Amino acid sequence: MKLSRRRFLHLAAGAATLPVMSSFAWAQTYPTRPVRIIVPIAAGGANDILARLIGQWLSERLGQTFVIENRPGGGSNIGTEAVVRAPPDGYTLLSIGPSAVINATLFDKLNFNFLRDIAPIAGISRELNVMVVHPSFPATTVSEFIVYAKANPGKLSMASAGIGSAPHMSGELFKSMTGVNLVHVPYRGGAPALADLLGGQVHVMFASMSASIAYVRAGRLRALAVTIATRSEALPDIPTVAEAGIPGYDVNAWVCLMATGGTPAPIIARLNAEVRKMMALPEVRDSFTKQGLEGSTMSPEELGAYIKVESAKWASVLENAKVKKP
Repeated sequence: MKLSRRRFLHLAAGAATLPVMSSFAWAQTYPTRPVRIIVPIAAGGANDILARLIGQWLSERLGQTFVIENRPGGGSNIGTEAVVRAPPDGYTLLSIGPSAVINATLFDKLNFNFLRDIAPIAGISRELNVMVVHPSFPATTVSEFIVYAKANPGKLSMASAGIGSAPHMSGELFKSMTGVNLVHVPYRGGAPALADLLGGQVHVMFASMSASIAYVRAGRLRALAVTIATRSEALPDIPTVAEAGIPGYDVNAWVCLMATGGTPAPIIARLNAEVRKMMALPEVRDSFTKQGLEGSTMSPEELGAYIKVESAKWASVLENAKVKKP
């Protein structure tokens, strides 16, 4: 039987729309089984807590369990690679922070390319760091700190949660932009680093807001500046590093939700929409603000562009500081 040209074009047009219709239909029924959110750090950290909040919200909104699975190790590389290797079907997600883009330069050999192999879904939060010193430290402002550090090159110690951590990177950027010589002292986590700062064993730390704000408010640590470009509502009297005379300094420990590269766009769009609904809730915004967090409402495209900028920034900082892991 011969098909008329009109009939052929009609069928061809219908066939061309089938993948699109199927993809959207898949997104409408997604998820039909439990979803894993892999957190590539140990339980209890900010990333882990935020992932559990998001998982609970998505479970309630989408009618399937979102299971949090902690896979620490390798500076977050083990958990990240597990998502890279998963089927691109939206059933294995990743809650990740700046370590993802820092590791691309920090490690000589990785079995994946984060920018290529992971698909952005949604930003969750941004957390600023606070430049803190012991109350006995002679400087009370960032300017005074810089003067004191330059008068004592190589004599001041800078604590961090480990090589490549957000506090470490905040400090390295500060060093490169001010020309001060601080001795990096990496710890196995933020808690022991803060403990030594509280005890006066180290001089300065670019600590996370959530970990340090209680000590600042109690007067046990002195906050010299916050690391983001605008003042924090949680510590409104503390200036930014940029205000202190270092224009362009802007660091935050962001957390975002990602998927395996190749995950259908409609599924990513649906997840993004649900996360943004949560971030729009007044009670969520208020809770975040009290902890020094800022909810994110970026689209997948905006998040992807932001991560590329972050990747380039930290690559430059690491290369200038000559920081590497084997």
